[in-house]
Amino acid sequence: MKGLAADVAGSVGVFILLLAFGLSLSGRIKQKSLTYELLNVIGALLCCVAAALIGFVPFVVLEGCWALVAVAATINRQVARRPAVADRAQSTPRDEASRGSP
Repeated sequence: MKGLAADVAGSVGVFILLLAFGLSLSGRIKQKSLTYELLNVIGALLCCVAAALIGFVPFVVLEGCWALVAVAATINRQVARRPAVADRAQSTPRDEASRGSP
């Protein structure tokens, strides 16, 4: 049963990682998009779980690091985006007009 769970988790994880890569290469999503980052987090975590289930430590380290980097990028992106959204919410129509917005 452990082998089946590892196969399923690993296969789904790799599919998700390749999906993110393919969508990025085709220009359908941007590498800095939340979608791309979340696909990387989910795919890497599933691959990490699969590697842990079969006891393949080097791959656990690789995918664990990949997942941590993807989580950090997602958090940093969301934190960096917050002030801009808050500033925009507090701006007046006059502020928008001075920036050249329609």
